[in-house]
Amino acid sequence: MWSFPLLPEQASTYAAHVDPIFWFLTIFVGAFAIGLSLVLVVLGLKYKQVPGSGRKTVRVHNMAAELGYAAVVGVIAVAIFFWGAHVYTEYAYAPDNTLDINAIGKQWMWKMQHPNGMREVNELHIPVNRPVKLTMTSQDVIHDFYLPAFRVKQDVLPARYTTLWFEATKEGSYPLFCAEYCGTEHSSMVGTVHVLKAEDYQEWLSGGAALTPAAAGEALFNQMGCVTCHASGDASRGPILNGIFGKEATVKVGGKTETVTVDEEYLRESIISPALKVVDGYSPLMPAFKSQLSDEDVVNLIAYIKSLSDTDAS
Repeated sequence: MWSFPLLPEQASTYAAHVDPIFWFLTIFVGAFAIGLSLVLVVLGLKYKQVPGSGRKTVRVHNMAAELGYAAVVGVIAVAIFFWGAHVYTEYAYAPDNTLDINAIGKQWMWKMQHPNGMREVNELHIPVNRPVKLTMTSQDVIHDFYLPAFRVKQDVLPARYTTLWFEATKEGSYPLFCAEYCGTEHSSMVGTVHVLKAEDYQEWLSGGAALTPAAAGEALFNQMGCVTCHASGDASRGPILNGIFGKEATVKVGGKTETVTVDEEYLRESIISPALKVVDGYSPLMPAFKSQLSDEDVVNLIAYIKSLSDTDAS
């Protein structure tokens, strides 16, 4: 028996919310297009010009009909908007208990790094029934992380961080694609997401010895001499980093004072181009590390800074 699915199988909590909107829009637009086409054909046949028919001019304006049509279509359009906005809001804001994984897009592969430092290329192992959050950036051009079975898709941009989250509901292997043309080998930039039982995921995770991103970032922090200026104490020549993540900072931007939130994007910019936003009260002494660090290095440094609490010693 032939099987011809119109959509990939639903394998995430989000998919069950996206598909009803898709089918409603498809059926509504299809019915509207077919109905309008039939009306045009019927009216065209009924009122076509016939020589010598002596047909009187037909009234073509009906205010009540036009207002009624506009009202019905307007209500349906607004309802679709709020429906879609509700589903998008669920997609845009990740829950607090996510498994955080870093992803880097590069022509033409996906590189993943798990919290314990385990790395993968073009594959992603995750546990079932647990929210997963990806923090993503690109090493070269714009890519797009697309998981059809989970109904999630997010642009992956160079020099920026974007996030995507999902919760897989079925064990199995699912295709991963790049949905943004990124060069000659774009079609080969594919991978596989493996959804495992929680115990199987932990077993897989323990199969490789590696430094966690925070540990790798700490080693790099000391290797690059960052500790010289960012050490705690009155003699520090740079801002103290303990507990800084998620807080507000006052910075100088082009001679003006601004308040910014210390998030991943701010930390990345401060590492790559520190002179763009100098913390108020400090001199622009820090060198730019744009040509010295890879995207993975920057991700690890940010993970280390995020791990520092107010009581840690740098």
